Parts: sequence; C-alpha cells; structure tokens
Amino acid sequence: MSGTGDDFKWFGEGFDGFPKRLPEDVVEYIIFIINSKLSAIQTRERLQGFQRALATLEKKFLKEYIWQRESIRMDLVCDNRRWFLRGTTNYGDSVADEWLIVYFLRELSQEFPDAWIRIYDTDGEFLLIEAANAIPSWLTPEVAENRVWINNHHLCVIPVSDHDNPKSLAIEEALSIINDVPTKLQHLPKIEQEAFYRLKSFPSAISENQHHATLPIPRKLAYILRSNPSYIAPAVEAFYLRDPISLRLLQPEKSRTQLNFPPESFVSVSVRFTKVLYAQLLGQQWVPPGPYGEALAKLISKESGVPSVSREKAEIGIKVTAGFEMLAQHKLYADKKATREIQLLLEDIEAGDEALPSDDEIARWPKREDNEGWLDIDFVEFEKELAGKGAGSTTRGFGDKNAQDNLRKMVERFNKFIEDEDAGLDGAKGLGLDPMDIDNDSEAPPVGWEDPEDSDDSDDNEDDDEQADKEFEEYERTFEKFLTLSSAEKSALLDDARELAQVEEAEKEEDEEIKKLSEMMEAELFSHGALNLGAKKNSGVKPVMGDGEGRGKAKLEEFLEEVDDNDVEYLDEDYNLAENMLQAFKGQAGMAGPAGNLMSMMGICFPPDADTDEEFKNKNKDPVNNK
Repeated sequence: MSGTGDDFKWFGEGFDGFPKRLPEDVVEYIIFIINSKLSAIQTRERLQGFQRALATLEKKFLKEYIWQRESIRMDLVCDNRRWFLRGTTNYGDSVADEWLIVYFLRELSQEFPDAWIRIYDTDGEFLLIEAANAIPSWLTPEVAENRVWINNHHLCVIPVSDHDNPKSLAIEEALSIINDVPTKLQHLPKIEQEAFYRLKSFPSAISENQHHATLPIPRKLAYILRSNPSYIAPAVEAFYLRDPISLRLLQPEKSRTQLNFPPESFVSVSVRFTKVLYAQLLGQQWVPPGPYGEALAKLISKESGVPSVSREKAEIGIKVTAGFEMLAQHKLYADKKATREIQLLLEDIEAGDEALPSDDEIARWPKREDNEGWLDIDFVEFEKELAGKGAGSTTRGFGDKNAQDNLRKMVERFNKFIEDEDAGLDGAKGLGLDPMDIDNDSEAPPVGWEDPEDSDDSDDNEDDDEQADKEFEEYERTFEKFLTLSSAEKSALLDDARELAQVEEAEKEEDEEIKKLSEMMEAELFSHGALNLGAKKNSGVKPVMGDGEGRGKAKLEEFLEEVDDNDVEYLDEDYNLAENMLQAFKGQAGMAGPAGNLMSMMGICFPPDADTDEEFKNKNKDPVNNK
C-alpha cells in the first residue's frame, strides 16, 4: 500500500519508478464504469452523468457547507484507452470532510449500479482500518491494495486466490476480475457495518459540522465575508499557520505596507465556521501586535461603538481580521483562488465600483449564535466513556455527540477484543503474529524463583508498593479537586504552570551553555597536553606556580623535601599537571587562553615565559647597565 511491495523492482531489475504515496491529509478516489455492453463513448457519457449527479448532491446538501481546504472534485481521465473519474481532496484537520466524500460516493453508487469506486488516503485502505476488528486474517495491508471497492451501496472485497501467493493487485488485474468474474467478489456484512459506521449520522452531520458566531469585524471585512462566507477557511488557516513574516505584515511601521483590513470601523455580524475552524481560533494563545492590540483594547472597553462584546468574541474577531490580512498580503497565499478573488473585491471597493454596507443594511442581515456546549468537556463523563460505562448514562455526555459516539464505539471494539475467549497471549485467535513481530533475540538468562526466606527484598517491595499507592491516591485527590475548579481558576493554574515550565527551560538552557563552555575549555587543555597526567616527571621542564621565579621555585623545592617515598605516585600527578599547565600556557604565545584564565581564577599568576632560568634572567637584564 504505502510502502514497497514484494514486486517492487530496483535498478537493474526493470526499475519503473518509486511507489507513489499521497501527501498527508489527502484522500483520493477513482470511479470506473464496468459494463461490457457500453462502448467507450457511452462509458464516457455515463461518467459525465455521474459528475452531474454529484453536482446535484452538492446543491442539495452543501449550500452553506465550508470545506476545510478543498472540496470534492472529479476529473474525467482517459488512460490505456479506458475512461474513468479521478479526484483528490486535501481535507486538512477536518476528518469530517473525508467522511462526507465517502457518504456522497456511496450514495451515488446506488444510483449508478455499474459504477465501481475505490477510495483511499495517506494511510491506505482507511475503510479497512475502520473495520480492523472485523476483517479476516488474510486481508492484511500487504494484500489489500485495489481489493476494496464500493458498488451499489455495498462494500465489496476481491478475495485472494487459493493457488496464488497473497499479494496486492494491480488496478488492471482488479478491473479484469470485476469485469470477467464479478461473482468472485465477496460482500462481508460485518466489514461493511464497521467500515461505514461513521456514515450513520449523515446527512444530518453535514449541518451539525457548522458553527455560527456573532463577532465584531471591520466593515470592509464584513462585506468580503458577505460576498463569500467560505473565505473564512483559508483566512483561519493563514492565522493558524502564521510565521514571522505574517506577523510583520500586521505592523505597517515595520512592513511599510498599507493594511487591506485595518482594525477599525467595527460592526457586529454573524460569521459561519466549521467546528474545526472555530476551535482552531479559540484555542490559539496570541498577543495581537500594533494596531490590532489597540483595537482589541477598545473593543473590550466599549470604545469602538460595538455594543455587547465579550472579551472572548472580541479576541476571535481580531484573530479573524488578522487572518484575512495575512491571507491577502502574504506571498505564500498569492496563488490561492480565494486570495485572487478577495483582491478583485478590494480593487472594486477602492475604485468606487462597490460601496461598503451601511449600519442599517448590516442590521437587516440575519444573525445567529450557536451554542458552544460541544466545546465543553466533562472529564468525569469522559472517564466513564473510556471505562465503557457511559452507554446507559442519562447525562448529556462529555462534549460533542458525534465524538462521544465514536469514542463509545472504539471502547466497545476494544472491550470486545479483550473479552474474546479465543484470544491468547498472542492476540485473538486467527489474527496471528508475523514471526518478525516476536522478540526472541534476548540472551538474558532465565530468572529463577526468589528465595521465600529473603524477607529484606520482600519488605522493600512492600514499602515501594505502599509508597506508590499513597502517591496515586494523592494524585487522584488533586485531579478531582482540579475538575471542580472554575474555568478562570483552571486558566490561572495553567498560566502558573506555563510560567514555571519557561523558567525551568531557561535554567536548562543556561546549564547547557555552561556544559558547552566546559567542554570547549577541556578540549583546549587537552590540545595543549594540560590534562595529560601520564607524562614523565623528568621531561626537562620545571614547573613554575608562583608569581615570581624565586618564590615559585622555593615553594616547589620545599614541597619536594616534605614528600616521602610513599607519595611518589601522588607527586607524579601534581608534578606532571604543573608541567602540562606550563606547556599549555606557553602555547598561548602571550595571548589570552584557557590555561591563563583558569589559573587567574584560582589566584595564581604565571611569571613571564622562559625556557630556562638563565634565559629568564637574560631577558630581564637592564640593557643600559647590563644588570
């Protein structure tokens, strides 16, 4: 699937290119018409009818839908004299977009029974991943490619031939099987039920994925969003993925460019998001720079003229405004369709061809404020769901209903696997493990039974267990207390934790700098032999450790007289260290270096460099009086 298969050919073996892999967060879908009675022209017309039917579904269900990044689209393609439809969609962080595409294609397959549809994403056959606990043991990722198809509202699988080695199919092989022996395909209800489980909430899930909020935004921006509400998606993404260049564009004094959407002349309008987009904005911690910070302060203090603006809504309005500014100015988004259209609208406004809406006109626009309960997570209910005890609960649940249903299904699948009586230490019966998955390379000797009379170890283990129990009980009490706090108190605690983490990070960085400096000094000393304690003491260089020739020499001779025969090894190390330090000092050639700096810090000053005492005397004679 996503990796190289057994039939991959390397260089010299008929290399025909590396396996293709979809980018992250991209789903791809292909539609074939398998009908031997149709000619090539008729097949093409049938595919065009499929495209028209898709457009009808979009008009019916997607009037107000906002795609996270890209919408569903299919192009008519002819390859190897075969006509088919192919499309890709980048769904970004919105998995709901991916399942919406699955829903549309499945519905269209019922209207076109001769259409065979394959859909996959970066992870490969994600429909099989969704039905992982129901698939047969032979349907592994290595053989699943081109074997899973949607036809006539059902999920069909091409089985592995008994006489062939299990492997994935080429697309032409799969189409040949579908055309020649369609009865060979298997319809497995259990796999289908699990794979299409998320489609149970459609089509109502389409509208439930949207979220409306009334926000203060500049009048010019209100006009742009009124023209096309879907512009909100690329603008939120531009803000969410902001970089230093984007932030600079928000400050005219730095970028020396005029703002397209200056934060002024605010009006209160209803803005439509997807739940993912709204959550992305709400979760971003951001301090608005320059004029955006000033505008936020005015909105909160009611100086902007927009009544009834909460701090939260004011912050989101400022984030939306900044996102549109980044989208309009950043060269990174210049080629986006939304950016080009926004620039045309701005040019019409500047030219006077379009007038901005008045206060009376904006007042007549419909306003909608959706409940934000789906953002609230009751952690007590969440823990119940994880424990598999939330199915019969009469409370409203821990948050978003669809998320709760998906989590409940996941826990149900996990519990079903755990309770499988046929499951052993190696997993459920029939699934089996690949021999390479078993770690049998350990050479550790077998552990024998412990001596029951060895009570010391037992007592230590009991003490450790008791201490661990106490710590866990303390953690539970603290966690329960945290859950009872208000949002403001939780936010304050999180701010304190964040500040403490920053302090610890700064200390860690300081320790790293000291460590690097020490390593550099050690390397320098090694290079001059200052740390080589294994040298011979009779190397011919006398150590000098005083602040003058006579004083250093006298101290060293006095030390040598006091050392007895038992201290020879200790003397060698000190002597050699002094010798090596002197050589390191000489290597500095009179300039600053680690040896001199280190001894200065210890209060020791080296005398002028001289190879012998006589040379030192000669260098310090008075050139006039020859003294």
